[in-house]
Amino acid sequence: MKKRTLTGALALGAVSALALGGCAAGAAASETHENGDQKDLTIAVFNGWDEGIAASELWKAVLTEQGYDVTLEYADPAPVYSGLTTDDYDVTLDTWLPITHADYIEQYGDELIDLGAWNEDAKLTIAVNEDAPIDSLDQLAAKADLFGNRLVGIEPGSGLNRVTTDAVIPGYGLEGMEYLTSSTPAMLSELTAATKNGENIAVTLWRPHWAYDAFPLKDLADPEGALGDAEGIHAFGGKTFVERFPTLAMWIADFEMDSELLFSLENAMFNESDTDDYGPVVEAWMDEHRDYVDSLTE
Repeated sequence: MKKRTLTGALALGAVSALALGGCAAGAAASETHENGDQKDLTIAVFNGWDEGIAASELWKAVLTEQGYDVTLEYADPAPVYSGLTTDDYDVTLDTWLPITHADYIEQYGDELIDLGAWNEDAKLTIAVNEDAPIDSLDQLAAKADLFGNRLVGIEPGSGLNRVTTDAVIPGYGLEGMEYLTSSTPAMLSELTAATKNGENIAVTLWRPHWAYDAFPLKDLADPEGALGDAEGIHAFGGKTFVERFPTLAMWIADFEMDSELLFSLENAMFNESDTDDYGPVVEAWMDEHRDYVDSLTE
């Protein structure tokens, strides 16, 4: 049985009670699925977080098969959590706890419902090319010149950026390195160029991510524990989510996806396919994993 927070456990009790009631409170009949859920659903997706994009695209395809009208909206974490509290978004699937998104949950958590962790192996990392001359973050400052005195990051509003800025850089004396933040695609572009040119590079990254299959990488050891331990990836809805989506809330609360399965979906979407039209790619993946896909809505 997967771990859940107290909030998630309480949510599950509410889910069960509402599901037995047979309808979602406040949803007009013409807008309601036969299972009691509202049919229109908006999933908020964090910009640049591939595991969240993959999970959201998967659920969009699964729920479309089930007769829902699903919209994915991309945004940075702060407006996502704020939007969940006002029902501008219905659910988001990419909250990392207890570290990465803790600040947002502290700020908005009283207005949210934790539907539980669907993956327990999430990990923030600092990665370098596999043949780099260092193996640990405590070696990076002394060898910074071999990496062009640069650490390449992702989105400035990301939790990974916060941890890197607040803990990794001061914890390992990396203030002398240029820390670049822009976007995940920009970081991956830098990684692609460095790999092609046989150059050393240090990037902020996370597991699970398809980059570990596409590039020869290794994670630097973190003896100070600045990046934290492995985290859970949680789904969060707003306070009214369980009322409006009693059946879906149960499905998501029971949702589990191990790293190997998630990686295979990410790999199909972001590495093996040269398109940002993920629908056909996800549908093909679903056909190859039909037993798993069908279990999501049992």
